[in-house]
Amino acid sequence: MNYTLTGHDLVHAAEEMLLQLIPAAQLRRQADDGVDDFCHSALSEQDDVLTAQTQTRLSGVLRESTRTAGIAGQDDMARKRTASELVKLGIYDTVAPALDAPPDWGALTGVRPAKLVRSLLRRGLTRGQVAERFRTRYFVSPARTALAVRCAAYAVQAADSLGQDEVSLYIGIPFCPSRCAYCSFVSSSIEKSAGLIVPYVDALCEEVRDTGALLAELGKKVTSIYIGGGTPTTLSAAQLGRLMDVARKSMDFSALREYTVEAGRPDTITPEKLQAIRAGGADRVSINPQTMNDAVLARIGRRHSAEDVVRAYEQARAAGFSVINMDTIAGLDGDTPESFADTISRLIALAPENITVHTLAIKRGADLSDRAGNAARHDAVRQMLDFAMDRLPRAGYGPYYLYRQKFSAGGFENVGWCKPGTESFYNIAMMEEIQTILSCGAGGVSKRVERETGRITRYSAPKYPREYLDAGARIAAGKRRLLRESEDKIC
Repeated sequence: MNYTLTGHDLVHAAEEMLLQLIPAAQLRRQADDGVDDFCHSALSEQDDVLTAQTQTRLSGVLRESTRTAGIAGQDDMARKRTASELVKLGIYDTVAPALDAPPDWGALTGVRPAKLVRSLLRRGLTRGQVAERFRTRYFVSPARTALAVRCAAYAVQAADSLGQDEVSLYIGIPFCPSRCAYCSFVSSSIEKSAGLIVPYVDALCEEVRDTGALLAELGKKVTSIYIGGGTPTTLSAAQLGRLMDVARKSMDFSALREYTVEAGRPDTITPEKLQAIRAGGADRVSINPQTMNDAVLARIGRRHSAEDVVRAYEQARAAGFSVINMDTIAGLDGDTPESFADTISRLIALAPENITVHTLAIKRGADLSDRAGNAARHDAVRQMLDFAMDRLPRAGYGPYYLYRQKFSAGGFENVGWCKPGTESFYNIAMMEEIQTILSCGAGGVSKRVERETGRITRYSAPKYPREYLDAGARIAAGKRRLLRESEDKIC
């Protein structure tokens, strides 16, 4: 699909909306060739009023839209937000009538729908008014509107519970036994990088000590800890025990409310590792089957079976974990709505406290030339998510956090479901950006959140383990600048 922009250069807004509405589109910013589908978005300003005019031709049918919005008194950031919204809504107006069915998220793009709910609540709207705006202004379906509002309520509750001197901690282990076919994270298979594990753990322990010293200097306490990856249980029981012992001795845990280790792949989980994790202080663990279909597991490169998932789950229960999470992914290669439904049903039968339903994202730039095939795939994913949204609440699970991935075709969501009282504070804090989170390890992004203003500042460590090993002093200095800037402002 060709598209052009006049009077603005909001490429991100235009492409994000087009990709959400037409997942199979191959977008090209070029003039109308008279043959391909085409979209033109124009933006103009007069007397503090923005006007967005949109013309879209799909399958030979031309549709037009004009939308306006007042911008008097808005600062530059607010004006850009208004302009982006107008551009998106204009594209939605001209594309949605051509679709067999509108997308569940309507014209609402963005990673954090619940964050928008909270913003509207802070401006004085009631939950009912927020829901009405989602449905009538952004055309979000009633089910997805309810999802966003419910998750926002958890975020408000979590934010209200925070002390001023609390932060959370992420510790990253960027190693896996092998790389899954769908993986987009920075991780190294031990088949190629086993020799880096020992020096990496040494460097990581040193960073955890440095971070603990910085927190002590600033009088900060740790609210939650999440050890993720990669696959943390790629490490040995002794290495896990050492890392967690260093964290416990280096930081003030007096405000610690939860401690999670993402065990992840069942083929890395042993009773010895689970015992080391439990002895290290973690009370939550994640065991991630992704699917309970053995054929799909083999197809995506997971070297375990569904029975291995059950074995690992039973071992975690025996080790005494109070909360177990299990991840699934809708849309895996070879999966069907029927086999996905079987996965959800089998996980419900195991009765973990948390079940997270991710969606396999088809990113911009992927091969989307098979329009019919991709349309069928998106319909199948929608069926999978609809099944989860119906079945999980009936089994006693409610949604507590929600996010969507940028530039993913179709704009589907990822949702954490939990039994009452077992929601993960860390997941809420990370996704809703309500608290400063410091990261240790390769690829870690430390994020300072100014709760009064909502301003967010980030510091990123080197992505890859080999680069990370040589960057200890630089990482320590970067995190110190990140936190000291906040303290200096207060003083």
